[in-house]
Amino acid sequence: MEISQKVLQKTKQLKDKLERYENICQAREDLLVLADMALEEGDEDSAAELENEYNIFIESYNALNLETLLSGPYDKNNAILTLHSGAGGTEAQDWTQMLLRMYTRWAERRGYSIKILDYLDGDEAGVKSVSFQISGLNAYGYAKCEKGIHRLVRISPFDASGRRHTSFASLDVMPEFNDEIEITIKSEDLRIDTYRASGAGGQHVNKTDSAIRITHIPTGIVVSCQTERSQFQNKDTAMKMLKSKLLEVAEREKLDKLDDIRGEVKDIGWGSQIRSYVFHPYSMVKDHRTNHEIGNTTAVMDGELDEFINAYLIQSAKENK
Repeated sequence: MEISQKVLQKTKQLKDKLERYENICQAREDLLVLADMALEEGDEDSAAELENEYNIFIESYNALNLETLLSGPYDKNNAILTLHSGAGGTEAQDWTQMLLRMYTRWAERRGYSIKILDYLDGDEAGVKSVSFQISGLNAYGYAKCEKGIHRLVRISPFDASGRRHTSFASLDVMPEFNDEIEITIKSEDLRIDTYRASGAGGQHVNKTDSAIRITHIPTGIVVSCQTERSQFQNKDTAMKMLKSKLLEVAEREKLDKLDDIRGEVKDIGWGSQIRSYVFHPYSMVKDHRTNHEIGNTTAVMDGELDEFINAYLIQSAKENK
């Protein structure tokens, strides 16, 4: 039954993609007919309608074309994202919360669902760290483009002197693996701690020691979950996160040594950022990997990230040819 369900799901995905392709082909034919009519009539209304339909066509075409760049084995999977505040204290913790809102808005724009898995409040404001799952087709394929250090430059709302501050936060992204992928984890390699949950998650999690933190001793990987209703559910979710992380780093490195399986670890600070968000003295968001820039910082912080993601996927496809 389980295999049949997976086959049906895969079949539906292929049918949906084929239907989108056929719709784009039909839209192209309709656009050519509309262009001929606009040329014959030669009025402003026809020209405006043609321009509007052309923009819709290009948007649909670009979206489907971009999906062809998602060729990784896990690109279609759900994604698990973890944000950590870096250099900057309260500033960085506030920045981490701003990034959580940004990615929440981005996911909502794409019709993805979001679930908070772990949440650690900041000392005075913001968030020290947060893990959350984004669920939907190709969620990992797109979200993986955001992995790295994010830098903010702004006039601090926490500085009475109104000085400019620079803050950093890191984003880690890994795919959620389904249960059909097997990985053996020895119980003696795990340290499991329980603690009282706090932050996002409702009243229930604040009353019991239901939160779970699992440390994989050989690699030092730590995962935690506190937002499920029971300790058992939190442990189950944390184990899935650990398996995903172990599989993700193993696939990436293809090596067994401790330092290699953990991958390259960068300081959350100067010189390692993938993107800068400058609010002062000018407004600009720049991705340092692709040099793509957007001047509308408000739109970016409201989740309009697709331009950056598209630019990164296109560049990566060219580099891998």
